[in-house]
Amino acid sequence: MLRGRPLVVAGVVVVLAMLGIGASQLKTNNSAPEPNRFDIAAARRALAGAPAPLASLIAQSATLIPGSKDAVAARLKGLKGHPVVVNKWASWCGPCRFEFPSLQQASLKYGKQIAFIGLDSGDSDEAAARFLKQFPVPYPSYVDRKTRIAQHYGIGQSYPTTMYFDASGKMAYAHQGNYPDEQALVADIRRYALGQDH
Repeated sequence: MLRGRPLVVAGVVVVLAMLGIGASQLKTNNSAPEPNRFDIAAARRALAGAPAPLASLIAQSATLIPGSKDAVAARLKGLKGHPVVVNKWASWCGPCRFEFPSLQQASLKYGKQIAFIGLDSGDSDEAAARFLKQFPVPYPSYVDRKTRIAQHYGIGQSYPTTMYFDASGKMAYAHQGNYPDEQALVADIRRYALGQDH
């Protein structure tokens, strides 16, 4: 009996360590930030002069658009010739909320080169609209209440998920889970949307 006790103690220590790591990751990756002061009007002004297909998205900044598979497919078709970043989110999703400030900054930085689109899935209009007032982004989000659009693209389960389409309209990559910071998001934007290695 005594011989097995060190193994039990070691097992408990390992479990506690794993729980500690998990808790720290939750704090880092799932904690929703406080509403920020991102200036959506200033962002629109900064993005003035974007190509017409991108300008049409910027004109719909921080709005919810009724969605369907056909509507999203038509929008993507109209954006052919430009890379597209599609971010699936929900107002109740902590990791989604955590990465929104990174999306604000990245879409401001690349909004004249890349189309950004949100996909608000499994949410309510009221909660989503409130969230977009707290964290406005210079692009619209399609409403996907029953996650049918997300399921169509094979991203129905994970929140958030960010899809990257190259300029030809081909999906290059889908990142599941939130980005820890803007730098990580920008690295994937450069790699998968812009086709840059660095």
